[in-house]
Amino acid sequence: MLHPFFKFRPHLVDDLKGYDNTKFFKDLSAGVTVGVVALPLAMAFAIASGLQPSAGIFTAIIAGFLVSVLGGSRVQIGGPAGAFIVVVYGIVEKYGLANLLISTIFAGILLFAMGAFRLGSLIRYVPVPIVIGFTNGIAVLIALSQMKDFFGLKIDKMPGDFFAQIRMLIANASTIDWASFLLAMLSLIFIFAWPRWFPAKIQSAQQITRHNIQSRIYRFLSAVPGTVVVLVLSTLAVSILSLPVDTIGTKFGGIPRELPSFTLPAFTWDLVKQLFAPTVTIVLLGAIESLLCARIADNVTGDRHDPNQELMAQGVANFVTPFFGGMPATGTIARTITNIRAGAVSPIAGVMHALTLVVIILVAAPLAEDIPLAALAAILLFVAWNMGEWHEFARLKNFPVGYRLVMVATFLLTVIIDLTVAVQVGLVLACLFFIFRIADLTRIEAIPPETLTQPLPPGVVAYSIYGSLFFAAVGKLETLITPQSLPAKAMILELHQLINLDSTGLDALENIHNLLKRQGSQLILCMPNHQPLDLMKRSGFIDRLGAENCLDTLPAAIARSTSLRAC
Repeated sequence: MLHPFFKFRPHLVDDLKGYDNTKFFKDLSAGVTVGVVALPLAMAFAIASGLQPSAGIFTAIIAGFLVSVLGGSRVQIGGPAGAFIVVVYGIVEKYGLANLLISTIFAGILLFAMGAFRLGSLIRYVPVPIVIGFTNGIAVLIALSQMKDFFGLKIDKMPGDFFAQIRMLIANASTIDWASFLLAMLSLIFIFAWPRWFPAKIQSAQQITRHNIQSRIYRFLSAVPGTVVVLVLSTLAVSILSLPVDTIGTKFGGIPRELPSFTLPAFTWDLVKQLFAPTVTIVLLGAIESLLCARIADNVTGDRHDPNQELMAQGVANFVTPFFGGMPATGTIARTITNIRAGAVSPIAGVMHALTLVVIILVAAPLAEDIPLAALAAILLFVAWNMGEWHEFARLKNFPVGYRLVMVATFLLTVIIDLTVAVQVGLVLACLFFIFRIADLTRIEAIPPETLTQPLPPGVVAYSIYGSLFFAAVGKLETLITPQSLPAKAMILELHQLINLDSTGLDALENIHNLLKRQGSQLILCMPNHQPLDLMKRSGFIDRLGAENCLDTLPAAIARSTSLRAC
């Protein structure tokens, strides 16, 4: 029997209620569209990651199917993602392909466990500057990794280190292949120009055609992504003109015309111990990317995804896919947005996307042999450009120093060192700046005499505490207990604006109480909020202080100090 805390309910279960033919045909149309869009991206991501193009296609099929069937989002499309290129390439270079598959399997287990224990909401706690920093850093690394194929450089294998890549590219700059470079440049220009060309054409067609037939043609073409058009045109150019450029056929021998078979990776516990860091990297990136993508989809559709169910689906997908030669998978923003715009209404669209890819590899696999690597490099440069939030660098001047430092540090560490290190350092910096900020907001001030309903008796002082009294702010409280400032009779602390008290702050209050008691004086608290009062009661501090010295109003506290003076 499952623990009642565990909940596994895919979004598909609810969407199948009332599902009809109208919804099916919308999902079918959207699924076919996304499947066509996913093909070049899946191959490009796999090749850029140092894998066979078939690894990307099989991942798009298997992971795409599982994420849609088991996920917590109505429209999310799972599969290989550009964000994983740098991570996967580094793991393959350092540990080998077999170890990448093992890391992905264990990452799948951890992702499922995160969802099962309902930790999906914790991903929301990753600060925005960290997300922007590592996203822009990954985009830079993706672009850098494509320079070899974009310029057709004669490099057998690119290193994984940033500076080593720069040195390798500079050392081999003289080996540029002008045919590859020209094809890549034309492809990149075409991809950027394609969506910008149609609005004027549609308006012009509406003005000169009576029935807007030409306008409808333009509208249809505008719905086809430029990446797909470039893939088709560049493949035809290579096939018809016999261009002397590297292709999937010359580099990888094409893609298989059959579905993948189940294969068990080599596995030893000694090996698993070495894969902890890459596994954590896959988990971290997969969780952040999938839930970020789901949130973006929610903003477009108005739906609300289940983050825990989505993590469990991502876990299952990453556990299963490596057994069929696949790579890590996550939610993909570009394909998810395409799915939404194509009219998807349920996860069935994601299933149709996977089936479309199956049909393509079974029927059209021989055509993939002439796909030029230069065109795929152009597609990935376009993906990297769209992935990065470059305008955020220009906006840095509008944010505090802490925000700037966290974002820039995460960006630079992602590019130069490693994504995991970048996120870890970014989180530490974000936590430190948050601590300093909250500590700075905490104030302890003497209560002005003119605000009191009655004057303080001689030998009595009164202070108000604002904010949070925690380990980083207790120093401000300790300044009240210097030998020169000890009151003769009582110290009143007004706590109605103290929103939080931790154990360190409680210990500071205990020290003040003990010091005043030794000097024959008394600590009096008034108007504590629920959380501080609850902590003081549970720790026994109120009993040691005396319930008569913890009062509901400031006048009552002053009256209590007056009675102490009389004693």
